[in-house]
Amino acid sequence: MELMRPAFLRCLSVTMFCVVGCLLLSSLVALPLEAAEPSSQSLNSGWQFRAVANVDRSDVKEWHPAQVPGVVQTDLLNSHLIPDPFDRDNEFHLQWIGLADWEYQTTFHLDAAVIAHDHLDLVFDGLDTFADVYVNDQLVLHADNMFRRWRIPAKTLLKSGPNTLRIVFHSAVEKMIPYAKSLPYILPSISTHNYGNEENIATAPYTRKAPYDYGWDWGPRFMTEGIWQPVRLETWDALRIDSFHIHQRGITAELANVVAEVEIDAARTTTATLTLTHDELSGPQTSDGTQSLQLNAGINHISFPLKIAAPKLWYPVGYGAQNRYHFSASIRMGRDPLAHAETKIGLRSVELRRVPDQWGKSFEFVVNGISVFAKGADVIPFDSFPNRVTPEIHRNILQAARDAHMNMVREWGGGYYESDDFYDICDELGIMVWQEFMFGGDMVPGDVSFQENVRQEAIDQIKRLRDHPSIVIWCGNNEIETGWHHWGDRQEFKESISADARERVWQDYVIMFADILQSAVREYGDPVPYTPSSPSANFEEVPDNQHNGDMHYWQVWHAQAPASDYTLQFPRFMSEFGFQSFPEIRTIGAYAKPEDFDIRSTVMQAHQKNKGGNERILTYMLREYREPKDFASFVYLSQVQQAEIIKIGAEHLRRQRPRTMGSLYWQLNDCWPVASWASIDYYGRWKALHYYARRFYDDVLISPFLHDDKIEVYVVSDKLQPLSATIHMHLLDFSGNSLLEQTKEVQVPAQSSAIYFTVEKALLAAKGDPRRSFLVFDLEVAGKKVSRNLIFFDVTHNLELPVAPKIETTFNKSGEESTITLQSQKLARNVYLSFGDLDVKISENYFDLLPGEPVILRLKSPATLDQVRGAMKVMSLTEAFNPN
Repeated sequence: MELMRPAFLRCLSVTMFCVVGCLLLSSLVALPLEAAEPSSQSLNSGWQFRAVANVDRSDVKEWHPAQVPGVVQTDLLNSHLIPDPFDRDNEFHLQWIGLADWEYQTTFHLDAAVIAHDHLDLVFDGLDTFADVYVNDQLVLHADNMFRRWRIPAKTLLKSGPNTLRIVFHSAVEKMIPYAKSLPYILPSISTHNYGNEENIATAPYTRKAPYDYGWDWGPRFMTEGIWQPVRLETWDALRIDSFHIHQRGITAELANVVAEVEIDAARTTTATLTLTHDELSGPQTSDGTQSLQLNAGINHISFPLKIAAPKLWYPVGYGAQNRYHFSASIRMGRDPLAHAETKIGLRSVELRRVPDQWGKSFEFVVNGISVFAKGADVIPFDSFPNRVTPEIHRNILQAARDAHMNMVREWGGGYYESDDFYDICDELGIMVWQEFMFGGDMVPGDVSFQENVRQEAIDQIKRLRDHPSIVIWCGNNEIETGWHHWGDRQEFKESISADARERVWQDYVIMFADILQSAVREYGDPVPYTPSSPSANFEEVPDNQHNGDMHYWQVWHAQAPASDYTLQFPRFMSEFGFQSFPEIRTIGAYAKPEDFDIRSTVMQAHQKNKGGNERILTYMLREYREPKDFASFVYLSQVQQAEIIKIGAEHLRRQRPRTMGSLYWQLNDCWPVASWASIDYYGRWKALHYYARRFYDDVLISPFLHDDKIEVYVVSDKLQPLSATIHMHLLDFSGNSLLEQTKEVQVPAQSSAIYFTVEKALLAAKGDPRRSFLVFDLEVAGKKVSRNLIFFDVTHNLELPVAPKIETTFNKSGEESTITLQSQKLARNVYLSFGDLDVKISENYFDLLPGEPVILRLKSPATLDQVRGAMKVMSLTEAFNPN
């Protein structure tokens, strides 16, 4: 790698308070300073908490130990003051917690050497949400935004010896009700359920708090309060580096034009030296030069242009390597180090291409000049209590996404901005992130204080996350715009207020999402693109349509439309579609007792947050399948049904490329154990949908489409190279007898979708009874099967499937690897292996076992092979049906 920097770029470009170039102004005198690097002391330990208002229980008014980072619900749980919030219907009995005020306190000791520093700053990375902060009983901060970082100059507040830090948190509901009631109208909210408060008033739109805390149609309502992010004391003297960022101005395979941007907070006017280096994460370090700085008191913005020849670029998974660079900035005065900062980046160009075409206006992500079909799912918070989410949890879910050939996740706007490790893992795995600002669906107030609060929130978060190459778009919000145009409660609200008020509410929305947030992304997040909402047509027309912008489609599920209606949709980019299922029985057993195992029981309804959801699952189920014989069979069928329905939608969307360039199903994960749209449950266990996703999101897919009495056989390829392939079509009866075979050699262009042949249904019906036969399509490349798909000719309850086909199993162990071979003489559909309470990972599940064709699965478990064999149960589709 060669570093090129012309002579005219060897000087720093210094903006705002800094001098342009390397010149020293003679009128500025450098003052002598003590050379000491900034240091940081964690203040996360020694905390205790108690209730101080709006609660009757005396035991919670006493001091108890607290965890930081944490929230009051987990602190109460850790002190055995409440039962498990996720168990049974405990959620409803714990709403008093979010209506109370809570006080947190710690004492920390400082010695004279710490106090002697020129600057002592208390830094709070996150306070949830309305918090009064006291330092040695002096009020220093009224915090009012969960998503902001708060820095408090505390030099004059702290002393040598013991110091007290105390924070009083106020109920976000109780605090905001008087304010909401004082307004001429109250903005409608997705969540108005206060669960215990006598007034059912929407306060969420006025509060910068994670929207899902108020409850969602997949998650509980837990109004958290607490110190949810780390606290520390930072000390510094001459200066500190406030931010260090590599601005990617222009990236090609030949040359990377970047600018190292350093924000330096200087105590006073001084001179210093900046040294910049970079290296590949696994390579040698390269010096980018040393420059003299003339710094003014306050914030100094330094720009250092660089050119990197033949850069190693970062690509989404499937399109290239995930190369990254490490940059380092050091500031010295003479030989004494003053400050140091580091960042990791991935060099890549990114574009949201929206140009007119024959179908309207495109919506596709282009990375390093390559159009990428986005395959993935929407991500919600990983827990109702964020402090319980570990990097291991993030990695397990994100690795599972990559294992299912996903290259994008949409970080939904109803939660919170994820922790750094989440984005680090996405960078490493090559998973693109659609990043939303935290607005979940409510219209926004228009007062200046709220707008400025959000502006600073956006700046904080963009600056924190902007060097992650995985972030390929910033999105203003989730569904606010489409809600304003389409949702019934919004129409009722608009009819209840005057025309002037309606226009004001809309203009407040436009100011926030077309001005404030877009300007913040342009200034601090360039060159990552911005879109105002999801779905949105960028204000060019009404959102949520099939020719401009992205689309959310919910007629399947919410309107109970048939799954086949997915094939009637032709969006430019589908960013939401979904269908529910139950988690597996082992997960259900974590929150319910056997006597609760009924979809209409109190506990099952408590763990179903979409009204009527359990009944809707059953309604769809009885359209396609026979009645389940018991609760466990219902659970199994719910997962099979979810997987089959989303498969219809996802494969259809992939067949439409390049007209459609994205398929993100709702949703990847859960925040608690629940019946939901997730493909991976709260405990990280794959549902049937995730196994299916690994097949329908594979880079090469054979996708036969049965409609209008014919079958069109598509091959879809995301590969960057053309393929020579063979399509095998085989008509079989359920006992494995061959009724018809066809083979065709095909040439598959790179990044394409096309029909390679068509089969008339009448031809097939003449060869075999449609109720007793099925089609198998295999795609082979270089003699290896790369994709398989089956076609059945009627709904399942009309097929004469083999009843309880006998499945033979054989266990084998070779070295460290254990395998199981399954085989059946008759067709066994949706074969499911379970292992009771054992943790067992298997290479495949919920698969069709063809007559006479063995399937070998790899097993991984801390249990012995004998324990796995003893716990294993195997079932197939017809075993779930009521024999009557």
